[in-house]
Amino acid sequence: MELFPNLPSDIGFECLVRVPYDHFPTVGSVCKSWNLEIQLPEFMNQRKAAGFTRNVIVLSQARVNSTGSKAGSTLKVHATPAYRLAIFEPETGHWTELPPVPGFADGLPMFCQLVGVGLNLVLMGGLDPVSWEVSNSVFVFSFLTATWKRGADMPGCKRSFFSCASDSDRTVFVAGGHDDEKNALRSALAYDVENDHWVELPDMACERDESKGVFHNGKFHVIGGYSTNMQGRFSASAEAFDVTTWKWDPFEDDFLEASTCPRTCTSVAPDGRLLMCRDADVLEVKNAKWQALAQLPNDVRNIAYVTATSRGNLLVIGSPRFSEPHQVYMLDLKRYTWTKLEMPEIFSGHVQSGSCLEM
Repeated sequence: MELFPNLPSDIGFECLVRVPYDHFPTVGSVCKSWNLEIQLPEFMNQRKAAGFTRNVIVLSQARVNSTGSKAGSTLKVHATPAYRLAIFEPETGHWTELPPVPGFADGLPMFCQLVGVGLNLVLMGGLDPVSWEVSNSVFVFSFLTATWKRGADMPGCKRSFFSCASDSDRTVFVAGGHDDEKNALRSALAYDVENDHWVELPDMACERDESKGVFHNGKFHVIGGYSTNMQGRFSASAEAFDVTTWKWDPFEDDFLEASTCPRTCTSVAPDGRLLMCRDADVLEVKNAKWQALAQLPNDVRNIAYVTATSRGNLLVIGSPRFSEPHQVYMLDLKRYTWTKLEMPEIFSGHVQSGSCLEM
């Protein structure tokens, strides 16, 4: 099949794999053969192998309004801010927005979860920004077509503050959270994005509200959280769901060593390291012990979001103190040096959730 007239197919393929991810919708609309080509697994595999992919961070971020002159501008954040989907490319410094989610043009569901799955972004749950009702809705954004579609709702009770993570291929895993009566949950689910289908997983060993989900070394880890009768007193335990055996591994009672909010935990995909930020340090777990790797910059001690990129770096977004404009830093995990990245004023609002995709 000729992708370009008078060019061998392998040369044409090499041309396509060099196209930036934000041009995928244009490429797919040119002709049927190009559209089919960019959807093949081999297309993304070749992009990654040749080093043409980019890390893209998608954030649920509060809108801010900049007023005044450039020399004396001020930022205005509303008491109940509207959240939008911001996109940040750490390698280029480029910031932009995704199109609004259908039905949420005036603001995203509060505390919704974002998960990257292949060339798709999955947005799940949250609270309606007007009625504050809990939603089990699912929306999927395709970076191939730059369009949203409605996915199948999360089954079962309406859950909020659940943990989630993906295998980066086709499946999103969801666990815990709480129901409408504030009862913490043990139940877990898996969502096949391609087939738009949910399945139930075996229950966890304990209830976990506000736990952290991390896909690490082929397993879905659910870290920390708290039970109904603990109400905000976090556990130090963790559980891991093995996708090959479809069973939960033995319960780990002191995984975090101390009771703490686990939301800064993240996995570094290239080498399988598990990191978290606690107090003023970046920590790594080695031989079941958490060891300090680097101190956090003062500008981000009040942490909003942490993720690892496919290049083996740690990205941290936060502020010096609560309610102040956010900053973004990148930690080189080989040299343990920090780099402050540019964050324009209009993209300095509070971050509730996010996801890192490689495209």
